[in-house]
Amino acid sequence: MDEILEILAKDARTPVEDIAKLTGRSVMQVKTAIRQYEKDGTIVQYKTVINHELVKSPKTIIRALIEVSVTPQKDVGFDYVAERIYSFPEVVSCYLVSGAYDLLLIVEGENIQTVADFVASKLSPMEHVKGTTTHFLLKKYKDDGQILKKLHNRKRLNISY
Repeated sequence: MDEILEILAKDARTPVEDIAKLTGRSVMQVKTAIRQYEKDGTIVQYKTVINHELVKSPKTIIRALIEVSVTPQKDVGFDYVAERIYSFPEVVSCYLVSGAYDLLLIVEGENIQTVADFVASKLSPMEHVKGTTTHFLLKKYKDDGQILKKLHNRKRLNISY
């Protein structure tokens, strides 16, 4: 992967001047490369990793990981079914994976019931969906490579018999 992309992936707020120094390129070359990456879709979006446990908000968001088994379609494989599924606004991410199931979804809702309703009324009844397994996300320790909350040094208690 290009050095510019590696730097931006670690910290999208890195100034162009710093990227130029780190890569040995001119500021104009870096700006041109970034513009081209944005134009051709290599850079899709710049985003911030937020520790939602620290955000004081009356609105909660429940996330669930949903394993989905599907029947692939002739001539389009899993793409047709995946596109129909990721078009739902509740679906934050959709991945084709290997293993016991075919698609892994990350779904968001206002509460457990809204996620359950999505699975029961929209996802499970879909043509070509053979089965689902839902796992509710209880706590995040690390997200997108970033540790969200460092554990304090905890001394182990002495145990004596």
